[in-house]
Order: sequence, then structure tokens, then C-alpha cells
Amino acid sequence: MNYSRQGIGMTSQRTRERMISHLREEGILDEVVLSAMLEIPRHIFVDEALSSRAYENVSLPIGFGQTISQPYIVAFMTELLRSGSGLGRILEIGTGCGYQTAVLSKMAQEVYSVERISPLLMKARGHLRELRAYNVKLKHADGTLGLPELAPFDGILVTAGATHVPQELLQQMAVGGRMVIPLGAHEQILTLIERTPDEFRQTKMKAVKFVPLLGGTN
Repeated sequence: MNYSRQGIGMTSQRTRERMISHLREEGILDEVVLSAMLEIPRHIFVDEALSSRAYENVSLPIGFGQTISQPYIVAFMTELLRSGSGLGRILEIGTGCGYQTAVLSKMAQEVYSVERISPLLMKARGHLRELRAYNVKLKHADGTLGLPELAPFDGILVTAGATHVPQELLQQMAVGGRMVIPLGAHEQILTLIERTPDEFRQTKMKAVKFVPLLGGTN
């Protein structure tokens, strides 16, 4: 995939700017997040047939029963993870097409992203190479296990809905670190988890709808 789809019609810079204006209206205040999302061409992460809808505030299918999250959710989760400060080493669970990964790469020192579906990971690798996201490392693995060999992480972002917080991920959080994860067996609630020296503190944020977090690999 190349940038031949960039800069015309619904994939133009002006269209991207309208998306950012909408995110501001919806309450996204972190200018670092907004700047990253303005810079990244979201349309290259979706099939060409859907590129005209790339900057609408909707989730879109990316194959294999997975979706690219709507821009507002990407922005909100990233804003929560950042909490107004720089990001060091980040773990993302669920690379998908790589769009959220690309956003994180603009503000983190290192991004490690895990995807269980091999063909999706290959696509994401191509997108991120095209954007020269050299601070990103991708791995085909079971995301519920995290990457213990690279822990601790300053931030963990989970882009799939879990019925509970995997214990392995909690243990891979640095003290002072933050995790953003959709939680719930029936209704998913986006939840912020903060690790203090003494405890894991949970804050429920808002109802969301993500594909389920699954173990194993394909």
C-alpha cells in the first residue's frame, strides 16, 4: 500500500483536520494526542473501498472479525494512558491494523505491540514500515500473557474487551504505570488501572464495545 490514496477527496489533509475539530468538540483536550492523529493518515490502515470513510467517527472492519476503533475511542484511550505526561515503554495488546500503534509511536519512547492473528500483524507491519515508525516492535503472540521478558511497562493499552484483568498484565506494570482496558462480561466499561507502591487502583470511565480479548494465536 502506498500514499497514492493520500491527499485527494475524503483522504485529504482538510478531511483529517475536520476529524480533529470533531474530537475537540467531543472533549479530547490533549494536544499531543490530537497532533499525532492529525499527522497519521488513517485511510492507509483500512481497505481502499472504505478509505472514503476513514475520517468518520466510526469503527470499520479490517478483516478476521476485527475492527479499527473509531477515532474518538483511540484518542480517549491514548489521552487516558498519557495523563498529560510523556510515555516511556508502552505495551499494546491487540495490534490490529496498526493505527492505534502508530498513534502511540508518536508520543512514546518504545512501543511493543502483540497481535494473535498473524495475517493482521503482517498488514500492520507494512503500514508501520510505511510510516517509518522505527520505535515500534511487533510480536505474534498471545496478548493475554503480555511480554514478561520486556517488563515493566510504563503503560499498557488493551484494545479488546476482557471479562477480567489478566494477572500477567498487572504484574508487568511499572509502579506509577497506567493500564487502559475495556472490562466486563456483558457491558464493557473502559477502565483505568493505576499501580501505586501498595495497590492497583481502578477507575471506571465509560461504556465501550470492543471485540473480545482471546488467548492463543492464529
